[in-house]
Amino acid sequence: MLRLEDSYLHKGQRRTLTNTLRQKGIKDEAVLEAINNFPRHFFFDSALLSHAYQDKAFPIGEGQTISQPYTVAFQTMLLKVKPGEKILEIGTGSGYQAGILYCMGAKVHTIEFNEVLYNRTRKFLPKIGVQVNHYCGDGSQGLPAQAPFDKIIVTAGAPTVPKTLLKQLAIGGMMVIPVGDRNTQQMLRLTKQTDKKILKENFDNFAFVPLLGEEGWQ
Repeated sequence: MLRLEDSYLHKGQRRTLTNTLRQKGIKDEAVLEAINNFPRHFFFDSALLSHAYQDKAFPIGEGQTISQPYTVAFQTMLLKVKPGEKILEIGTGSGYQAGILYCMGAKVHTIEFNEVLYNRTRKFLPKIGVQVNHYCGDGSQGLPAQAPFDKIIVTAGAPTVPKTLLKQLAIGGMMVIPVGDRNTQQMLRLTKQTDKKILKENFDNFAFVPLLGEEGWQ
């Protein structure tokens, strides 16, 4: 049973979490404001509410997790989100990351490989006022019918950078993606300067669930 009240206690816990993220190096105030305003406890069963504002990942079923707040903040900070941008998220999961992007004013298209999670999240997010475009399918292939995108965020670990996703980036667009093996991935930011020139920046190591699909893990 999900609890959809946002009490003073929850708001205080979010302020504490936001301060923790700031101390860990998250400097983008728009990202911090979104995390401070968006109720993460809405994504937790009532018996597990005490975990909602800890800076850690938590299982959501189907072998997936709701990402650690620091990870969400770090990826979103790298993405340099601007209001009105068209953003593709690969790996909807719980919908928390999509909600953060929505709170920042993005036009979000999100794709989920797992049909159970897709159905659960597309029904849940509108109940908490989050309006994004949901798709079920192979995220490694993106959404060619909706391309190009200003930004792409991949919330699962990829063995390589999917070329199909790079093609769907607008010129000047950015993709943030963790790339590595099944256990550890390095966060990359790829900026599409021209059709043939990609600027690649390397950041910290993380551990994500695997990206499944044609250009992911089979």
